[in-house]
Amino acid sequence: MDIKLVNEQSILIYFKEEISEDNYKEVDATTQYILSKNISAIKDIVPSYRAIMINFDNDLIDYEELITRLDLNHIERLGLDSKTEKRVIHIPVLYNYEVGPDLKEVASHNNLTVEDVIDIHSSNEYLVYMLGFMPGFPFLGGLDERLHTPRRSEPRVKIEAGSVGIANNQTGLYPSDSPGGWQIIGRTPLKVFNQYSEPMTLYEAGDYIKFYAIDESTFKEIETEIAKNRFNKEKWVFNNEY
Repeated sequence: MDIKLVNEQSILIYFKEEISEDNYKEVDATTQYILSKNISAIKDIVPSYRAIMINFDNDLIDYEELITRLDLNHIERLGLDSKTEKRVIHIPVLYNYEVGPDLKEVASHNNLTVEDVIDIHSSNEYLVYMLGFMPGFPFLGGLDERLHTPRRSEPRVKIEAGSVGIANNQTGLYPSDSPGGWQIIGRTPLKVFNQYSEPMTLYEAGDYIKFYAIDESTFKEIETEIAKNRFNKEKWVFNNEY
């Protein structure tokens, strides 16, 4: 664990220089420990893959006092683990060439069939390390090495909301229409981000996402449920047995 002063009101706590579930658990445990200190001068705590940024009010506390009150050596002595209960969010995905125009590219790059890509991609549970890039965009860990594929050499001007993609060793999905360079392999009919809902996203950092394949008729069924405000979240997202 390494602590650096970023500016007068921010510090960064660095962990191992790697993206791994063990590293994330240490980040999460430390975040929970910091929250438990209830230091009112801390304005925000932002965890990521291998670091935690703490923004604080330097009119209320200075850097040295903050470090003393955090007492981060104490957490190392305690050897705390992440206490976050595992929650799996199931995301239905239509994998085909119309909504997944890069399926063939991902398959070809990895000497796989398209069916292999779909099976491998939908077989893992992916840890949500953080949300970023745009509201509700999940950066996911755990992509099988057999699917690692570089970003597109030419990004698209518009990627449709709900598109599921691969970029190098990561997978993720676009919650809103956006430019982007990820290899698009499918699309979910779910509206994973809604600024007027509480919470605004279906998932948060620390959750796991499990993609599962659906056909076009099921895609349209879910779209219709959403349009008519009768989407069954328990059926499709939380207790899915599709």
